[in-house]
Amino acid sequence: MKTQIADITARIRERSRPQREAYLRRTRAAAAQPRGADRMGCANVAHAFAALPGSDKFRVVAEKAPNIGIITAYNDLLSAHQPYESYPALIRDEAHRQGATAQVAGGVPAMCDGVTQGFAGMELSLFSRDTIAMAAAVGLAHDVFDAALLLGVCDKIVPGLLIGALQFGHLPCVFVPAGPMSTGLSNSDKSKVREQFAQGLVGRDKLLEAESAAYHGAGTCTFYGTANSNQMLLEAMGLHVPGTAFIHPHAGLREALTREAVRTVLSIRKGQRFTPIGELVDERCIVNAMVALLATGGSTNHLIHWVAVARSAGIVIDWTDFSELSACTPLLSRVYPNGKADVNQFQAAGGPGFVLRELLDSGCLHGDVLTVAAGGMAAYGRVPAQGADGTLVWHDLPATPIDDAIVRTAAAPFGESGGLKLLAGNLGRGVMKVSAVPEDRHIIEAPAIVFDSQEALHVAFRAGELERDFVAIVRFQGPKANGMPELHKLTPPLAVQQDKGFRVALVTDGRMSGASGKVPAAIHVSPEVLAGGPLGKVRTGDLVRVDAVTGTLDALVPADEWAARVIEERPEALTDDAGHGMGRELFGGMRRNVRTAEEGAVTWL
Repeated sequence: MKTQIADITARIRERSRPQREAYLRRTRAAAAQPRGADRMGCANVAHAFAALPGSDKFRVVAEKAPNIGIITAYNDLLSAHQPYESYPALIRDEAHRQGATAQVAGGVPAMCDGVTQGFAGMELSLFSRDTIAMAAAVGLAHDVFDAALLLGVCDKIVPGLLIGALQFGHLPCVFVPAGPMSTGLSNSDKSKVREQFAQGLVGRDKLLEAESAAYHGAGTCTFYGTANSNQMLLEAMGLHVPGTAFIHPHAGLREALTREAVRTVLSIRKGQRFTPIGELVDERCIVNAMVALLATGGSTNHLIHWVAVARSAGIVIDWTDFSELSACTPLLSRVYPNGKADVNQFQAAGGPGFVLRELLDSGCLHGDVLTVAAGGMAAYGRVPAQGADGTLVWHDLPATPIDDAIVRTAAAPFGESGGLKLLAGNLGRGVMKVSAVPEDRHIIEAPAIVFDSQEALHVAFRAGELERDFVAIVRFQGPKANGMPELHKLTPPLAVQQDKGFRVALVTDGRMSGASGKVPAAIHVSPEVLAGGPLGKVRTGDLVRVDAVTGTLDALVPADEWAARVIEERPEALTDDAGHGMGRELFGGMRRNVRTAEEGAVTWL
């Protein structure tokens, strides 16, 4: 184990001790109780199993056979979740074969940021994570389950399911993914058409044609954004059947792996390898996830989400932990937006298995952790296949890269440090996805142009007001202000100006996507302006320095002048519109109660 990573883990363990001990005390008390079907009154049990076939009722009540609760994020609006429609029947069938039963305990909402991007619905997106956690808890609170299977893939859905499941830390849990869509129009070509549209060089018809060629079937989007980063992190945490992440939805191997998930969760029983999720997700497991994120240049959103996930297991992490781990974690993969490859090419080059094996062998991962697989973390460094008789087998990967433009060994990485950087200064604390940004853009010093919304920047772009070096300050975009929507629509106009040779950067208290692209962006700046954050002191024309080399984020204003400045109030126009329409009224309590981005933007504390 690398000394630095061991030391950071020890620091997290000590910092978290009171919360973690309290969490484990509750979890172990729940695990010590008799199973729900034996504990409950007869009317409770009758209600729970009223719709089961008679043979299943006898099995679960009289024979005390295990009953699996299924929490599903199925809907057929999300391409990544559409395949889940058939999963409950498949799971029930395999459970029956294993002498068990399975019930859909509940469904959780799942919204697509790609659909809502740039519109009012996007202001529900971040808070949908905690809503999903609560919905998962509602399903599992029926308390008649011996284990749970969690069906979800995309941005807020996996963190939400994980947060919800960790409230039931006494249950064995396995995540069941559905896989990526097949490769369509390349991500690079798609981005070019977006930039051409932003400049008025192509019309809506050409843009829609390109977007439809990129997003064209069932499965996750093929870039390495938040959804696919989720899958990488679940592999690193040992919560998947090993190697499950990036198998296509309709591949024969996908069904075999889903059936294996049923067998796996049933194998985690009292008296036989009992590893409930609350015991499995400890500080070592969380650090493994953080390292995997950094080693692959994963989504910046997880600097929010995994803080919340950790907190739900009684573990306290912050962005300093991420930053220090990044300094000692090699960058081992380049997948769009950090490179040209998509996740299908990443999988073909060895995918999560290759990266995790290299991290484990080089002392970057804790190997002595619990996993849902019997083989521990070493099992996640192999890849699954079907044998001639249809049974699952796992193979070792070659020692050298299959394609060194996509994956590298720890001995010859793309970079000696990970893909994310903490920036801090008189503008607050933010993060940058440096692995996606050309090195000659890691330092930008230019006059600020202040905007109070995404649309205001677009108006300036269309009016030709951005034909110069500048740092765009886009504020009032934090969780308290408007739910912290992703500002992905800012990428095309900023990229156009950068391609013209201008020195351009973005600084915002909002979010950008895991696919935020090549423009240097200091995002998630905390505290946000509405909570008194210093971005509210910036005035158009101030010289601002965004420095990903030294990790600083500063307005170059004399200290006495800066101290005397008053934080600008939120514009009246934004106040009038905020929180109304598209259901935003229902999330007012979350906006009022939410913690900072660095505290995971949690709403339940």
